[in-house]
Formats: sequence, C-alpha cells, structure tokens
Amino acid sequence: MPTQYIPYDKTGYFSKLICDYLDKKDSLRSFYHRFPDAEGFEKQIEEKADFPQMQRDLLVEVLKGQYSSLDLNTYVNDNIDLLLKKNTFTITTGHQLNLFTGPLYFLYKIISVIKLTQQLKRDYPENDFVPIYWMATEDHDFEEINYFRLNGKKVRWNRADVKNNNKGAVGELFTKGLDAVHQQFCAELGSTRGAQELCELFEKSYLNHDNLADATRYLANSLFAAYGLVIIDANNKDLKKLFISYMEAELKDQISFDTVNPKAEALAVAGYGVQVNPREINLFYLTEGIRERIIEREGSYYVHGTELRFSKDEILRELRENPERFSPNVIMRPLYQEVILPNLCYIGGGGELAYWFELKDYFEAVGVPFPILLLRNSALLLKEKQFLKTQKLDLSLTDLFLNQNDLVNRKIRKISNIDIDFSKQKEHLVKQFEEMYEIAQETDKSFLGAVRAQEVKQLKGLEALEKRLLQAQKKKLGDHVKRLTFLQNEAFPDQNLQERVMNFSEFYLEYGDQLIPKLFDELDPLSHEFTVITLD
Repeated sequence: MPTQYIPYDKTGYFSKLICDYLDKKDSLRSFYHRFPDAEGFEKQIEEKADFPQMQRDLLVEVLKGQYSSLDLNTYVNDNIDLLLKKNTFTITTGHQLNLFTGPLYFLYKIISVIKLTQQLKRDYPENDFVPIYWMATEDHDFEEINYFRLNGKKVRWNRADVKNNNKGAVGELFTKGLDAVHQQFCAELGSTRGAQELCELFEKSYLNHDNLADATRYLANSLFAAYGLVIIDANNKDLKKLFISYMEAELKDQISFDTVNPKAEALAVAGYGVQVNPREINLFYLTEGIRERIIEREGSYYVHGTELRFSKDEILRELRENPERFSPNVIMRPLYQEVILPNLCYIGGGGELAYWFELKDYFEAVGVPFPILLLRNSALLLKEKQFLKTQKLDLSLTDLFLNQNDLVNRKIRKISNIDIDFSKQKEHLVKQFEEMYEIAQETDKSFLGAVRAQEVKQLKGLEALEKRLLQAQKKKLGDHVKRLTFLQNEAFPDQNLQERVMNFSEFYLEYGDQLIPKLFDELDPLSHEFTVITLD
C-alpha cells in the first residue's frame, strides 16, 4: 500500500499563510530570505560560511558537557566533533519539553531535520550537516507540557507546587511526582513486549533523572541517537556569553520592537494576521522560580511582578556578569539560535513559521543571516485495517479530511437511491422568477419587492425540504453513516489532525521498534505535501 501525498491546501488544516508560502506567492516574498530548494540551500551555505561570529570550540565543549551523564553514541559524538569544522552546518528544530514527547508531531519534526541533513550531504558532499534538537528549557508554561494522550485519555503530571504559580524555566523542574504518572502509564499500556519497552523508557527517562531537561534529553537521545541527533540546552551561561552584545543592544536600543512591529503589521495588512506581537524589550529575567519580562520606564529597568529594579548601568553590568539570568522570548530566541549555531534552516510547524516571518528585518538590522524556513512534515498514519475500510466505504483519502458533516452529506448523496440534490429545481425556480420580475417591471414596479420576497421564501422552502430528505436518508442509511463517522473519528481524534492529539506510544504498542524506521522511509522533508502512510 503506497504512501500517498495530499497538497496542504486540500486538507483544510493549514493556514493561508502556510499554503501561500509553499506556493511561493509574491505577497509573502518580503517576509523570508530563501525558499527551501536546491538554489536556496546552495546560497545559504555560502552566506553562513562567511558569518564570522561562530565560536565552534565553545559550542562543542558545552555540548560534550551536557552529554556527560549519557552513554555518548558514536554517531552523536562524531556529529558533535564535526561542528569544529568550518564546513559543517546545522539544521535545527525546537520543541517544548512535553511529557513523553507530547503529540505525535514531535517525531515528525525530528525526522524532518535528520532526513534533510542526509539529503544535503548527498547534494553537497564537500560539506557536513548536523541535525539539532533545540530543547525549549527556558519556557515556563507548565500546563502546556505536563500531559500526553493515550487511548483517548490524558496522562497528566499533577504538581500542586508548580501548577498555578510556576514562572521559572521548566527545564529546571524536578521530576517529582512522575513515579505516579509512571504507574498510571504502565497500567494503561498493558503487558505486551512493546508496553514493557515503553514503560521502561519512561522510567529511565523520568525516574532516573532529577530535572525535566535531563529527562527529555535522555528520552530524545534514546529515540534518535542512532541517527546522530544532537540535542542542545541553550540555557547555559557560556553560550549566553556569545549573545551578550545582542541582548545589550536590546536593552539599550529596543531594536527588535522597532523592526518586528512594522513587519507584523505588514503581515496583517497582507491578510495573514499576526502570530506574536513584540514587546518594547523582548527579554526575560530568569532566576530560580522566576522568568519575568524586563520593562524599561524612564531610564530604569524593572522585572515584572517582582520588586527587582535596575538602573541602566546596573542592568548592563548584571548582563555582563550573569548572562544566564537573561532569557530571550519568542522574538529573540530565533536570533540566539542563529548566533550560536552554524545553522542553515529552521524546521517548524505552521504556527512557528508564522512568527519567523515577522523577524527577517530584525535579523538584517543586527547583521545575522536569516535562515531558510521549512514546514515540518505532517502525516496521517493509517493502520492497514483502516486503509481497507476506506476502500470498502469507497472513500478517497481527501474525503477523510472533510468536515464530518460535509463528509456524511456528500457520501449519503452519492450512495442514495434518490436524488437529494435540489440544485436543478432551484435553478428552475430562479428562472421562473426572472420572468415574474420582467412582468412586474413592465406593469407595476412596486410589486418587485413582493416578487423578491416570494422568491426567497420558496428557495428557503426547497432548502428546508432538501435538508429533511437528507436527514431521512441518514437514518435509513444509519449503519453506513455510523461506520463512516467511526473511521473518521479514529483517524482524526477530536476532529483534529492525528499528529496534534495522539502520542507515539499508541503506534509503538503495535509496531514496536519498526515504527520510527518506517517513518524515516516514508517522510520527505522537501515534498511540501501532507503525507498519508499506511502501516502494515
């Protein structure tokens, strides 16, 4: 059963912004630097090679330190060492520290990054390319990351001490309370071989590590070390030293606000909306239990929600002495990434690319090459039984992506033994009233309103009759409707894309260690289409 592809704009799940980007519409040309194609990557390599501010030796030293508690896989170690070479470049994705990876698309992000490095190595063999997973350890929204879904239920990490008041970096959270989650997870999994492997992976990741950053690194490394994935935690004093000059400029000159705000407004004017709005200062102050934005008023700097206050000289001295206490927000994090990594391309979801489109002028203003932006792979995984059901129900794959009511109505009309489409009757009615309008025009124009009202009334009557007949046929063909909706609900849980709801563990239970290799075989980061994979 071959893998099939559907244009993103035919799925109904992707924004006009993303679809227009993939179509290279002129309306978006000023919001990105280069498109992810052969010409774009060739020029990006040339530009990034000339970027002078890389300190590769420090980057490698930090990475080796962060991997010191793990058994360093040969492929990962070799990739870290490659970063010392001037002709080595990175491809990067970032993701929150979701419990047990969170939604399924975490895997697609990582696989997109790894596959692209492999393709680039074939195309440009004189260079090397390293896949990077940037852990969002400085985020502070515990409620966004403290659960994943399994068999339609939420497996949740409940912590009363952080649930309502945590504002610090989530990477520093102690893994307290995850033993209870482990018990719940293992009980839900059952006792198969795949269940035992998942249960053990959770235990080794979360119960054998003290904080969420270390646990997530272990988990991602367990899944992808064999493919050479390098994981970075940029919440690091030495790495932030490399970013001091940019943070200093932010505090003094508010460059990001002055450049990003007009770009965001231009996106809105172009009809795409705004993903994020910049603040006057796009930095947080980060200490234990606190990650709060920095506000400047009348020459003084305040940390929101605290009593901390700095003069201009004091905050600049604090930055130079303790750069780890300054944390870039969503506007500045991309710049931080591009300063410390020899990066060519950022791979993200539609929402992520939407805010990257606001940043091009900011990068130009501070003299940092703007990376290529690539939409991560999106996929629907169909089990063999589900695929066979689509054939039995005479459904195309694009039918499955329809709104459920539209899907049912379309199918009922198709299989019904009577014609429930009154389009011809409506057209005939409209033609009849055209003649009546002519008569009214020639006799008494005051009757035009009455004729129009009668036309509207009769058209509504036909529409109401059509709906009643359709409902009657739905009842008559109830078994077919039930099988149709059941199949779609399986493939699109909560009427959403599977990848945004389900956790990889549901598929691992059935396909085990063959799941990830199968995804590697079928996903192509440069296909620019939605992928439908049948698992057999």
